[in-house]
Amino acid sequence: MLIRTATMNDLDALTAVEAECFPPAEAARREEFAERIKYYGNHFWLMLDGERLIAFADGFVTDESDLTDEMYERAELHNERGKWQMIFGVNTMPDYRCHGYAGELLRRAIDDARAQGRAGLVLTCKDHLVDYYAKFGFISEGRTAKSTHGGVAWNQMRLAF
Repeated sequence: MLIRTATMNDLDALTAVEAECFPPAEAARREEFAERIKYYGNHFWLMLDGERLIAFADGFVTDESDLTDEMYERAELHNERGKWQMIFGVNTMPDYRCHGYAGELLRRAIDDARAQGRAGLVLTCKDHLVDYYAKFGFISEGRTAKSTHGGVAWNQMRLAF
């Protein structure tokens, strides 16, 4: 499987995968992905099976230490020299789940953040995924009040280098 960063040519595929992986209230819209790619397309990790996008992870970089709802909505807040790599989503098409692809993308994001001199990575997840992310070294900081994205209670997790 090929892993690469995103360009505007990936916009429709990203939107389709996101819609398969998240409920409408939580899924990013096409317009949001366009802004995200514009500001930080190099912080998307796309996995392709041939020409088909099967999984991706994305998020911007900031000096802020906690992930907030505003970050999802305002791609222009990306700071390429920031300390923390935020992860906004890890998406895998249903037919490709349970094969380790999401883990490969996470390891790539972790390796890239380390190589770029970041302090670490931060993500939010639902309760049933806390143990999954812990396998990669993320530590749960419990429920966050700073993100209720999509009307959901999220756990903030951090991997500090």
